[in-house]
Amino acid sequence: MHPMVNDDGTAKTREGSDAAGAEAAGGGKARTRSRGRPRSFDRETALEKALLAFWEHGYEATSVSDLTRVMDIGTPSLYAAFGDKRSLFEEVVRMYGTRYGSFTDRALAEEPTARAAVERALREAATAYTEPGHPHGCLVVHAATNCSTPEVEESLRERRNANITAFESRIRADVAAGVLPPATDAAALARHTGAMIQGMSQQARDGASREELEAVAEIALSIWPRTGTHTG
Repeated sequence: MHPMVNDDGTAKTREGSDAAGAEAAGGGKARTRSRGRPRSFDRETALEKALLAFWEHGYEATSVSDLTRVMDIGTPSLYAAFGDKRSLFEEVVRMYGTRYGSFTDRALAEEPTARAAVERALREAATAYTEPGHPHGCLVVHAATNCSTPEVEESLRERRNANITAFESRIRADVAAGVLPPATDAAALARHTGAMIQGMSQQARDGASREELEAVAEIALSIWPRTGTHTG
């Protein structure tokens, strides 16, 4: 159950709930007592609305007034409950990573080889980036567009590079195990994977369908080297 938060960012008290119940019952005195109490809001719902705004428009183009409008709260409430715009965005990115962007981490953790992990990540990206009900593409890629706030730009860059580093680590492990040829350029192959994922995000923003992105993923996988009887 999501916590209810007053419009000034503080937790809604039992007293406030009781007064609201009395007012709903039509008591004039309750209305008098509750006059001036801050309006409450669901913090998780407000955070989800902020996520969608940043995802659609990017960090720089989403203003505080845009956020208060879509979150349906006042500016003081935003600062009290979430801190400043940058702090809110950092929380949004964490929520996005858990709710929408965890498919790469799962693929790397669960698949037996680097190639299998990349294949799964690319195919799931094709689905995730084109799903209805939310903006297309990847928030971590798109939110950095035209970003002039160095701290935000650097944070997003670190997240993207962390994925490439994770792919490289798995590729190097497969080279050591003989699954991939000794001459495999692990760094270049990992960066190629990162470029594909980031490019698929932009293609999805430009209207590419899931099937079209899956075809791109298939071509990307065709360049992967193989050794002996090992398969991805």
